[in-house]
Amino acid sequence: MSEKMLVVENDDKAPKAIAETFDQVTGVAKATSPWLTVTVLGILAGAYIGFGGMLSSTVTFDAAAVVGTGLSKLAGGAVFSVGLMMVIIAGAELFTGNNLMISSAITGKISYSTMIKRWIVVYLANFAGSLLIMALFYYSGLWKTGDYGLGATAMKVANTKVSLSFTEVLWRGIGCNWLVCIAVWMAASARQTIGKIFAIFFPIMAFVTLGFEHCVANMYFIPTGILFSGVPEIVAAAKLSDLSALTWGNFLVKNLLPATIGNIIGGVFFVGIGYWCAYIRPNKK
Repeated sequence: MSEKMLVVENDDKAPKAIAETFDQVTGVAKATSPWLTVTVLGILAGAYIGFGGMLSSTVTFDAAAVVGTGLSKLAGGAVFSVGLMMVIIAGAELFTGNNLMISSAITGKISYSTMIKRWIVVYLANFAGSLLIMALFYYSGLWKTGDYGLGATAMKVANTKVSLSFTEVLWRGIGCNWLVCIAVWMAASARQTIGKIFAIFFPIMAFVTLGFEHCVANMYFIPTGILFSGVPEIVAAAKLSDLSALTWGNFLVKNLLPATIGNIIGGVFFVGIGYWCAYIRPNKK
């Protein structure tokens, strides 16, 4: 009997069970955690995503010339996934993943006001954690790698992001958090750590390779690029004729705002509400 029970315990969760977990357990737990816990875990999540961004830049800054743009982006997406792995497996609070709290709010297990307050605290904490990694990157001097090539690439990535239109970032934000929340959703199905790693890896690799926009990742990428625009050696290595778009105003209005809106739409509607309609609502009726 004990062996049989062990097998059942190790079985991965079915989709309906995942939906019930997010509705009845996960969302409620996030809404009732102490504020200090939420804040600390939010800072850690921002830092973990920042580490993923730094790693991605390090792996890809000179790769395109050798393997081409597509494979370079694939490599960057593959290593960036370590950020969400740390968030899910080590435990942290990420704004985009917390969009899945919508299921508990719809069923009335938590209030919408509590959900939004938690989102705001986690969002700001994620920002703080991202800036912490930006400072680590800057003061470590790692941006000097490859004759300032790494720093130049980080700045060019930021410049590209702030040069996109509001609409482009919005739609890229939708695609991004659709995939991020699917990664979180699938990781919740796995009982073993290795299963969670594989569940996270492929959707995150896909969103980065496709060029979608993640608001928390951009809290690291773009402020880092703005900071580096003031370093003459990096500017010279980047060989960009125009950096006028790389400003805090463009970051906040043209990128962070539409990316955040798009991320909420992608996570809330296409994953949270989608699976709530598929599995939770029929049970209520």
